[in-house]
Amino acid sequence: MAGRREGLVTKNGVGVGGSRIAVAIGIGILCGCAFSFLFPSTFFASSAVITRPNTSIKSRQVSSSPCESPERINMLKSELALMTEKNAELKKHARELSTKLQLAEQGVDQAQKQFLTLGMQHKAGPFGTVKGLRTNPMIISDESVNPTLSKILKKIAIRKELIVALVNSNVLEMLKFWVDNIKRVGVPNYLVVALDDETVRFCKSNDVPVYRRPPDENVDSIGKTGGNHAVSGLKFNILREFLQLGYSILLSDIDIVYLQNPFDHLYRDSDVESMSDGHNNMTAYGYNDVFDEPSMGWARYAHTMRIWVYNSGFFFIRPTLPAIELLDRVAYRLSHEPKSWDQAVFNEELFFPSHPGYEGLHAAKRTMDIYQFMNSKMLFKTVRKDAQLRKLKPVVVHANYHPDKLQRMKAIVEFYVDQKQNALDTFPDGSDW
Repeated sequence: MAGRREGLVTKNGVGVGGSRIAVAIGIGILCGCAFSFLFPSTFFASSAVITRPNTSIKSRQVSSSPCESPERINMLKSELALMTEKNAELKKHARELSTKLQLAEQGVDQAQKQFLTLGMQHKAGPFGTVKGLRTNPMIISDESVNPTLSKILKKIAIRKELIVALVNSNVLEMLKFWVDNIKRVGVPNYLVVALDDETVRFCKSNDVPVYRRPPDENVDSIGKTGGNHAVSGLKFNILREFLQLGYSILLSDIDIVYLQNPFDHLYRDSDVESMSDGHNNMTAYGYNDVFDEPSMGWARYAHTMRIWVYNSGFFFIRPTLPAIELLDRVAYRLSHEPKSWDQAVFNEELFFPSHPGYEGLHAAKRTMDIYQFMNSKMLFKTVRKDAQLRKLKPVVVHANYHPDKLQRMKAIVEFYVDQKQNALDTFPDGSDW
């Protein structure tokens, strides 16, 4: 092995292998110089990439591209400004379309939309904890329906609630007594809807808030000559405007004596909250009435559910879609069924269920406490004869069961206000005819 290694060494001490390496290095240097001379841009560009590894591709492209001319820059700026303006216009059109879409959606199944706004869908809870919805949402008020009436209501109503009575000049003496009792219990939020000019003059001379509807041939004729039932039928048309304006109305006949502020005793959990014509718990709140038909043998007994009617002369109605639908239904039927009684139609539309050929009204209803909102049959047939019940002071008493209304109304005030214990004794339970 030593002999082989010695054979590769020259006499100057430099090996053949070393000279070959030196030659290779020299050739590489010459090639590099020649390459750099022939392709200088490629060589330095590659060096830039290698020596600046963190430079982004975008910056490398910009650095390698020629500078834009001022004309080109100005043109790009103009195009950018034009695109910005078009973008603003598109956003404006998008907002307009969104508004139109929302308005269109409001007209599609409004009842369902309002129902959904009450809350998210829920799973049924444990037994005994499930409660259905009780209160329908109030509608959005629309002052354009009657700007004049809207201004009046803003001054009179309290929490967007007020008592409303429709009156013509045939009952001005009773109207005076009605107003005196309302003022005595301190109810400021009430309004008389006058059906003729004489009633307007009476109200203004007695400092009574009054509203005279615009001239209407049908209303004016009924207002001047109509009796109690004819005038009562008008209220369903007139009340609609109040509800559209967003106000809850306690509709009141004027044969009612106010002994307390009724707004302190309302629940406000239903579309309609009404006084009952019932004279005890069964008739007022409902009962199971068994119908007996012996010819049916084993099936002779049929169970029926009964309730005495709501009184259409005293009820609280909220501005909801079912409430307005109720007014529309009753007003339509009264205008097309001349012999119909408004109270009967009022109750039929409230209570009749859906059945083939008929879609029932989906309205929530509440029967008022018969000892607080008392009818005159309840008072004269039962309450005045019971020592314990005589001690109760009702909120109102409606003289609806008796024709001698004003005389009994005065006696009611004497009994409950003046504490005259025998004030009711001279009157019979019913009427003389």
